[in-house]
Amino acid sequence: MPDFIQGRQLAQSDKSAKKTAMKNTTISGYTSPAKWLHWGMALLWICSWGVGILATHWRDELNPHHQLTILHKAVASTLLFLIVLRVTWRLMNRPPELPASMSPLMKRGAMIGHLLLYVVALIALPMSGWYWSSVADKAILVAGLFLLPPLVTPDPELYDLAKYIHTWTAWCCGALVGGHALVALKHHFIDKDETLIGMLPGNGK
Repeated sequence: MPDFIQGRQLAQSDKSAKKTAMKNTTISGYTSPAKWLHWGMALLWICSWGVGILATHWRDELNPHHQLTILHKAVASTLLFLIVLRVTWRLMNRPPELPASMSPLMKRGAMIGHLLLYVVALIALPMSGWYWSSVADKAILVAGLFLLPPLVTPDPELYDLAKYIHTWTAWCCGALVGGHALVALKHHFIDKDETLIGMLPGNGK
């Protein structure tokens, strides 16, 4: 068989193999509402988390009149309402399948990681902040629009406990969100699948 024919067949074989590999690493995109909820809530969460750190650890320098605390509460409290919308959308719209190249163990880890993000970062953290403010008898103005009712009766004796719970939940959430971002980058740059691309605006449904 002439060399040029063999070379052509090899090229076609390589092309076919690449297509097969892409099928194993490609996932369908998320719906547009899911993407906007994901990135919108991520932006709100990161801003709230950062402002909360500044308000707490640089209180005298940056937060003498508690303006950062008020901003932190106004932003963070919106997550309590957005998570209801997000979970409702998730239940009504099945997320895309994970890449076939992922092992069953990795898929289970992804499921657990997403569950922790929902429960700890989007529910437990704002709820613990609401609890702390209620114990301290401090108001929460949601997005500058309306006040949240107190979650519990004010109790100065529980102040330190409430602060401890919210503070350590915040640090745990920071680790969770940071790990989530690193895994997404690993999918894109090392595994070279479309997990991250599927969540970017402008792709998918």
